[in-house]
Amino acid sequence: MTEHDPSAAPLQPLLHESIIALRAPTQVWSGASGDLGHAEIHGVYHGDLRHVRGAVLTCDGASPEWISVSPDGPSRVIFGGLLRALDDHWPDPKVRLLREREVAAGTVGETFTVVSHVGNAIDLTLRLRVVPEFAPMQEVKAGTPTGRVWEAIRAAGVDAPFTVASGIHSFSVSAPEADVRVDDGAILLSWDVHVDGRASASVAWALTLDDPSLVVQGGASAAMAPRRRDHRDPRIDRWLDVALGDLDALRLALPDHPEDEFYAAGAPWFFTLFGRDSLWAARLALPVDVGMAASTLRVLARLQGDRVDVETAQQPGKIPHELRSAPLALPGENVLLPPLYYGTVDATPLWVCLLADAFEAGIPRAEVEALVPALRRALAWITDHGDGSGHGFIDYIDETGHGLANQGWKDSGDSIQWRDGSLARGPIALCEVQGYAYEAARRGADLLDALGERGGDELRFWAAALRERFRAAYWVTTPEGRYPAVALDADRRPVDTLTSNIGHLLGTGILDPEEEREVAALLLTPAMSSGFGIRTMSTGAEGYWPLSYHGGSVWPHDTAIAMHGMSRAGLHAEALQVVEGLLAAAEGFGFRVPELFSGDSAAETSTPIPYPAACRPQAWSAAAAVACAEAVRLSRPS
Repeated sequence: MTEHDPSAAPLQPLLHESIIALRAPTQVWSGASGDLGHAEIHGVYHGDLRHVRGAVLTCDGASPEWISVSPDGPSRVIFGGLLRALDDHWPDPKVRLLREREVAAGTVGETFTVVSHVGNAIDLTLRLRVVPEFAPMQEVKAGTPTGRVWEAIRAAGVDAPFTVASGIHSFSVSAPEADVRVDDGAILLSWDVHVDGRASASVAWALTLDDPSLVVQGGASAAMAPRRRDHRDPRIDRWLDVALGDLDALRLALPDHPEDEFYAAGAPWFFTLFGRDSLWAARLALPVDVGMAASTLRVLARLQGDRVDVETAQQPGKIPHELRSAPLALPGENVLLPPLYYGTVDATPLWVCLLADAFEAGIPRAEVEALVPALRRALAWITDHGDGSGHGFIDYIDETGHGLANQGWKDSGDSIQWRDGSLARGPIALCEVQGYAYEAARRGADLLDALGERGGDELRFWAAALRERFRAAYWVTTPEGRYPAVALDADRRPVDTLTSNIGHLLGTGILDPEEEREVAALLLTPAMSSGFGIRTMSTGAEGYWPLSYHGGSVWPHDTAIAMHGMSRAGLHAEALQVVEGLLAAAEGFGFRVPELFSGDSAAETSTPIPYPAACRPQAWSAAAAVACAEAVRLSRPS
């Protein structure tokens, strides 16, 4: 296991080569051997804590020769190795070791099976060295994990669980037939295994993890039923199989309402409720799971803001950004967020849009009526509180000095740039947020009408005025064409970079049909389309870099939102062109599409290049598979 070097500059761990098995809120990251500890991300995590840093398996004191990794859905993986020191004199390997790992919410279990094809009996000793740590997730992400002091408590009785505790956090080790002891800062498990000739033998161990501070718990509903296959393109079926399994594994609930589930944003860093992420994932996945949309809406409505609080960025009617059990500190970014943080400018209108979508998709009228008070509060935030600067547009600025500097989906500090690469100064009014707000007001008005509620006409008047202001203020012309600016800055100047943000305007109604065709065409130019998806920033911008988090990379959900908008706007040929790129990317990543990947062109690389710190699975990336399948369905002649 690699040790942290305090003299080196801390770096965020890379993820792209590690193996994950998960069932929210528990996840295990390892190498291709199944061992934990050789990479900085490795470990057993439960909630926002890495309980175990290392777990290394040996046979008779030596490492097996590992040759295969076989995932079976998101929560189970089998590692295959050879024990050639136990072979007979023939050249073929005759003794195999299978390491089967299965993760459930709060538990991790492994079974080690020795399979022998030699004629004689063999005896061997398997040893597993488990290293506790109890380091907070935010320290792991910052590259500065520090193990906490822990103690081991042995319960009375043969094969009784062995408990390891650090403060209120603990895990128990169950290992029938193993010798269990503490040695040199680790828990050592040892099995003497006898295997008859041409036979097999198995031993097992398991962890049960406990964190009483958790504010989320695993979802308890049954997994989604298998969907009917679409054999016109087998890549869609393969992507959907993986994506739906990942979405199932990412289901979480809050303890006070375990019946209402939502999608955790993603692994490893975002195993919790994120307003924007959970809403978009539920919206993109709506064709296969209407119930998740309804429950996500209820979860977020219960947390809706009811007062002005600068420290948490809370305002009346505002939908929260994220929920954690403790403050989140990102020292390198000068960020310190409270456990319940409202610093998002787009989650509130997106909540209204999802409610309208869910009503149209058939959630019971009574469930929609129960959410009318929350709907009215959300609409009031859009029309009354969202325009913090009084310039006529929904905008944001961090008033604390330690919150998120950018509060749209591109929330990194350098995401809103001018074409010359300089950063825009806030308050920032993002173009896509105006589209969300327009759609929310119009569809919110229609929803109120349908439910026999008052207020629809006032919302339509407000939306129409916003649309006219948007047309007057946002459109720019540059050498790359005519398009909406990514944002207005503090001086209401249009920030002129060509970005993927404009794709989110499609289908919202804020553009007229010709403008939608212009925007779609620009997104499909070589400057914006990599061939694997739509870049977050044009190659013509000074700040473009294919491995920039928000300045040139491709985010599958971002591309899928643009594609979804093209379909809604009736631009089916354009939508299918985008689907083709995403399918090529999905195939390149073995159909588990990560959070983001490089913006390098498909003309220059046959497979998409990873962004090595990208999360996977990511809920809205997985939900993009559903949106692509739906776009293909809608494009077919009826």
